[in-house]
Amino acid sequence: MRKTAAVLGVALIAALPQLAQAETASAPRLTIYAAASLTEVFPRIDRRPAYNFAGSNQLALQIRQGAPADIFASAAPSFAQDLYRERRVEKPRTFASNKLVLAIPRSNPAGLTSVFDLRRKSVKLVIGTARVPIGAYTRQVLRNLGMTSVLSKVVSEEPDVKSIVGKIALGEADAGFVYRTDVQPVKDRVRAVPIPAWAQPKVRYEIAVVGSSRNKAAARAWVRMVLMNPRARRLLKQAGFGLR
Repeated sequence: MRKTAAVLGVALIAALPQLAQAETASAPRLTIYAAASLTEVFPRIDRRPAYNFAGSNQLALQIRQGAPADIFASAAPSFAQDLYRERRVEKPRTFASNKLVLAIPRSNPAGLTSVFDLRRKSVKLVIGTARVPIGAYTRQVLRNLGMTSVLSKVVSEEPDVKSIVGKIALGEADAGFVYRTDVQPVKDRVRAVPIPAWAQPKVRYEIAVVGSSRNKAAARAWVRMVLMNPRARRLLKQAGFGLR
């Protein structure tokens, strides 16, 4: 009997990896609609889902129109909370925070050393549209700094933060307001000029399961992983996000 039990125990241990692989293979593939500023970090946390990265306002509109999303991760609480009030998502949870910086090309053709230089120098400034979170946060920062007059120097308004970073990296603009996490992936071409802490808006990321999801159990498990899994939290921190 003891020999039989030992043999069965060894067989069970040997079978565990195969059982885990089978469970992973049978799990539904989630579709996650996430803010563009999460483009790098979410796939590092989990490569398996199908991701749709864009401006949070665009993603919220797509969910309202019936897009087949399982999870919504927004760069501003308002979009997730509005969908919650409309009963289109389950209760949102805050999972990260961020800060704004002024991004400039490494070559720095405008000679900017401070955000306050925007007032006195001729610059080509790129910002987000007023509807996208980065655009709303940018306008709040400028109001806090008493510098809304620099909006007259805007040459382009972009639909998401990655479009702003792209123009800066390509040298098509002298400066643009972005999240600090968006500079890190292109730090060989873009540099971050800090913004005073007292002028910073409260940038909170919220995540929620979409009400029309057909994979609610898996989606809820994924949300819990982002909120609680030590590896997921570590990767968010390494990417420059604040942890909530």
